[in-house]
Amino acid sequence: MSRDDTLAFWIATPGHGELRREAVALPGALEASVRTLYSGVSRGTESLVFTGRVPAGEYERMRAPFQVGQFPGPVKYGYASVGKVLQGPPELAGQYVFCLYPHQQQYTVAAEALHLLPAAVPPARAVLAANLETALNGLWDSGVGPGDRVAVIGAGSVGCLAAWLAGRIPGCQVELIDINAHRAQIADALNVRFALPEAAATQADVVLHASGSGEGLSLALRIAGFEATVVELSWYGDRPVTLALGEAFHARRLTLKSSQVGSIGGTRRARWSLKQRMQLALSLLADPALDVLINSEGRFEDLPQTLERLARAPEDVIMHRVQYGSL
Repeated sequence: MSRDDTLAFWIATPGHGELRREAVALPGALEASVRTLYSGVSRGTESLVFTGRVPAGEYERMRAPFQVGQFPGPVKYGYASVGKVLQGPPELAGQYVFCLYPHQQQYTVAAEALHLLPAAVPPARAVLAANLETALNGLWDSGVGPGDRVAVIGAGSVGCLAAWLAGRIPGCQVELIDINAHRAQIADALNVRFALPEAAATQADVVLHASGSGEGLSLALRIAGFEATVVELSWYGDRPVTLALGEAFHARRLTLKSSQVGSIGGTRRARWSLKQRMQLALSLLADPALDVLINSEGRFEDLPQTLERLARAPEDVIMHRVQYGSL
């Protein structure tokens, strides 16, 4: 079978990325070839992977669906690719799709691994799909319902998307909390309240923690109300976290619960598949308000330098979108 060449982004060693030329097989009967238009950099997780902060005991569980290589490197990693099908089954040919694929110009995968974009979702916004799926799963894990007082700590992509989702539940009072005062504008665009940590409201029914810091998780325990649920959406890599559980944690009978996107959250596992969950996340991206979360953009050719910069000094970046050029 003839093959075409493409460029893919690899983490060669911790803290150093490079573009490598690869061969891409032409698609078989149940496969499709995709030309990438955009990919998204999920800054928190990808920065930890880029800097080699994946614990050795988590190497297998942290594998991305189409990862090549092993942690800490060389490894081809990523999971937010949006493109157009060049060749494939009739129902996919010429369509825009999302795939949990690393940063690469062109690739061939099983057709069932591709998710069609709804007509109302532009490809440039679809890079948020994986993070919205994570936020959706976190809300399922939390059991949040109408009228709840919800605090979301950490205004990165997952935190902002979780706050936006919770804000669409009737009667929910949602507060997005972050140390960066500039995120107040983001909260306003998402139609939720904003607070700096020192001004955060207390007595929350549900706290969703997504700051990736021990200080943020400690704040989550402090502002949670009696018998409230705190859901941990952050992933810390190899960093230990210390919590003051000798304070009011037991007296207020708090529940600290982990959430991880690899499994369907809450009570929905018996009825939902991973593909259904992704299709729901994609359909929710029809809201133009979410464009505010994509506040950084750059060329695929510059991705090695971009990831070095984001890992070192992310500044105000929430989601970085990688451009591959038009078809």
